[in-house]
Amino acid sequence: MKPIHDYVLLVEEAARYVREQFGAIPETAVILGTGLSGLASVADEESVLPYTDIPGFPELTVDSHQGTLIKGRLGGSQVLMLNGRAHLYEGYDAKEVTIPVRVLGSLGVKNLIISNACGAMNPAFSAGDIVMIEDHINLMGVNPLEGPNHLAWGPRFPDMSDPYDKELRALAYDAAMTEGIALSNGVYVSVVGPNLETRAEYRMLSRMGADVVGMSTVPEVLVANHMGMRVLAFSVVTDECDPDNLAPISIEDVLAAAARASDPLQRLIERVIARF
Repeated sequence: MKPIHDYVLLVEEAARYVREQFGAIPETAVILGTGLSGLASVADEESVLPYTDIPGFPELTVDSHQGTLIKGRLGGSQVLMLNGRAHLYEGYDAKEVTIPVRVLGSLGVKNLIISNACGAMNPAFSAGDIVMIEDHINLMGVNPLEGPNHLAWGPRFPDMSDPYDKELRALAYDAAMTEGIALSNGVYVSVVGPNLETRAEYRMLSRMGADVVGMSTVPEVLVANHMGMRVLAFSVVTDECDPDNLAPISIEDVLAAAARASDPLQRLIERVIARF
């Protein structure tokens, strides 16, 4: 990745470009994960920018991630939506995959809602369940905060005692009750991928205290906390990872499971945004 000075200039250039195209910037943004782009279709779009038009934004190589930045209305409020994300397994480094979040922070976004697809080691979770992330374990072996710190963005040693904002989580619980949506909570562990885990790996992750596993989100959460954003994150369970009864799964199975949870997750996020 570029030296920190070049990286900062790239983020500032991207933020400047987005502001020129969008004008006023909402305080809330949503990242749409694998199979969860349906939320973009229910938003009242005002402006759309392909990632390929925004300086420094990574080019996405996963078909289920569309790669567009949307400004629109959701839950009665203006929001930004990142329709798709880059991953480490695509060959990018941690700083590159989090450029979009750096740009959001530079634009003044205060609240970041993140969604992803995950596998569940917790036997209480089933495919199609929505899990609100209460904490995480980073097993990616990298951190987007590595290297020189840009003090204007945040402190050298950011505190992570509450990476997933307690007030926003309470708001989400209330919203789920209002909508009649079952909402669990759990610990998310991030790995690089792109392969799914072995039986032994699922056992290890479960014994470490993780409920669900995925290949994203944690780098975004680290950057968002570094820049002072409040974070709320949801995982959609797409496969059940019981090592004693492990069945093969395809990307088609993952997308189908994500689609089943798409409608309730959309309603939940809309209700949360309406209460901000």
